Amino acid sequence: MNNLEIIVILSGVIAILYGIINIRSLMSVGTGTDKMREIAEAIQEGAAAYLNRQYTTVSIVGLIVAIILVFTLGLLSAIGFAIGAICSGLAGYVGMNVSVRANVRTAHQASSTGMAEAHSVAFKSGS
Repeated sequence: MNNLEIIVILSGVIAILYGIINIRSLMSVGTGTDKMREIAEAIQEGAAAYLNRQYTTVSIVGLIVAIILVFTLGLLSAIGFAIGAICSGLAGYVGMNVSVRANVRTAHQASSTGMAEAHSVAFKSGS
């Protein structure tokens, strides 16, 4: 491996570690009142249903594209496509999940400590 490959891999590892630390920090913020949690749970349930439906459809299309790629560009291209699609899907799923779970935390921060803290939570969560 050359230096550039090592830098790329280390950058990815650092980004993942930062994401894990950031998510843990966000999830430690309070979720507010019972009513806020009740509304948040309903939103989370709806978002999960939407994501599951969307990713089921995208997975079917992705599988069809991967099969076409095997026959047109070869197995390695299809594997590269599949790895990219899976990683992209995982990033989208995790990101949406974190954002939806952080929304109630942002609202709680706004109501209890002020807009500056709420903005910080919203920015870190992608809300």
